[in-house]
Amino acid sequence: QVQLVESGGGLVQAGGSLRLSCAASGRTFGSYTMGWFRQAPGKEREFVAAVRWNGDSTYYADSAKGRFTISRDNTKNTVYLQMNSLKPEDTAVYYCAATGLLSGVSHYYANSYVHWGQGTQVTVSS
Repeated sequence: QVQLVESGGGLVQAGGSLRLSCAASGRTFGSYTMGWFRQAPGKEREFVAAVRWNGDSTYYADSAKGRFTISRDNTKNTVYLQMNSLKPEDTAVYYCAATGLLSGVSHYYANSYVHWGQGTQVTVSS
């Protein structure tokens, strides 16, 4: 069983930056695909970014490309989401997720992920 704990959320002005972290328990973190999703009030959970087990491939939603960067440190069992040039529409609860090996478009779907964190709130003021 993998436990995921997100941190780093908060209130930031538009144009600002935040770095989210997701710490994972367990000895098999290095074998997991890791993803970030978000859910705004009244909206469905949506894909933000994902990274393969060894960090050699990353995947981004169109809304995140050029502004967000996902990375991982397998020695620290941690995945990060660096968010720059934040916009009010980025306001949401951000969730970390983990699963096994995925291929192609599977990275983009929430139901591909088995383990989820509790979420961290990100609020971007205009």
